[in-house]
Amino acid sequence: MKGKSLLATLGPGILVAATGVGAGDLATAAFTGSRLGVAVLWAVVVGAGLKLVLNEGLARFQLATGETLLEGLLSRARWPVLVVFAPYFLLWSYFVGAALMSATGVAMNAIAPAFDDPARGKLVFGAAHSALGVALVWLGGFRLFERVMGLCIGLMFAVVCVTAAALSPDPSAIAAGLAVPSIPDADGAGLGWTVALMGGVGGTLTVLCYGYWIRESGRQTLADLRACRIDLAAGYGMTALFGVAMVIIGSHVDIDGRGAGLIVALADALEKPLGPVGRWAFLVGAWGAIFSSLLGVWQAVPYLFADALYRTTGRTPPERLEDSRPYRLYLLALATVPALGLTLSFARAQKLYAIFGAAFMPLLAIALLVVNNRVVGDSARNRWPTNAALAACLAFFAWTAARSLT
Repeated sequence: MKGKSLLATLGPGILVAATGVGAGDLATAAFTGSRLGVAVLWAVVVGAGLKLVLNEGLARFQLATGETLLEGLLSRARWPVLVVFAPYFLLWSYFVGAALMSATGVAMNAIAPAFDDPARGKLVFGAAHSALGVALVWLGGFRLFERVMGLCIGLMFAVVCVTAAALSPDPSAIAAGLAVPSIPDADGAGLGWTVALMGGVGGTLTVLCYGYWIRESGRQTLADLRACRIDLAAGYGMTALFGVAMVIIGSHVDIDGRGAGLIVALADALEKPLGPVGRWAFLVGAWGAIFSSLLGVWQAVPYLFADALYRTTGRTPPERLEDSRPYRLYLLALATVPALGLTLSFARAQKLYAIFGAAFMPLLAIALLVVNNRVVGDSARNRWPTNAALAACLAFFAWTAARSLT
């Protein structure tokens, strides 16, 4: 970290935060706040903490072995990993791509309603945002991507936090909601919404992309683990702050709807206490959250495809994966094929996105329990508190995945 700027140190953590917060997280937090109030703010912090434990384990494995987690698993159990990972990865890419295009289309059509038919606006704006994401990734490289993501996440956090503060929430109620775990009944729905709030914080499969971002930042050995812990703490701290702000906003308005439509309904409800400027500013902040998530997925997920392809075929990967043909072909596929899903309702696409996302986290917890106890050296091996935390992650996300399938 010596000699590096604060932004360079926190860069990968900021990318985790920006990519991990999308339309589903925004809508779930707001809807939970509307139904349960600020009593469940503690669940946001716990959810971010669980993802932090998983991502720290991933970084520790990579810095100890020189391999990303995907590379390490493929080199030790290639075909079992491929049989499980490949179908999941392809389906996840399709449904996540469709959900992100749909959400950016809905948000932009609400900001600039150029089309009388909202469905047409969603299609046109969604496709346009996908093309913009491809251009930024393909032509700008990692440094431009990092700067754009920094601007988007700054915009979304500033707008959401200022909006929450402008609603004049009760400080004592917020402090109690953070410090005292409780779950309002809400006609029997309180537990379900609290679990959704915990599980929806901080991304799913995209946590694997952190390994490629720290590689781009030049972190290669266990000497860099402290920097990773700092930026991950900052990134998930920002994610938790965003979630807390969204719950507070939701607790001040009565909202209905689902998915991206809920975001528009929330902006409409905010117009009464904050005026037209407040409504428009919130929509811009929501757009920043959604587009940064799309851009992060477009930039990072092709790494996983290219890396897996080179490892499986035994070919030597180039020094820069983003310049390889497999990376660019998958980027184009990710930006185009899921557009077929724009004909689905956003709620349907978001539900499928949530199901596939929830199913990944217990698999990641299992992998880290195995490799960080058996593969890495003593200096990087899990200690008992880490094993206990990973076991808690496994139990929670397995339960969340089971609930999402019912």
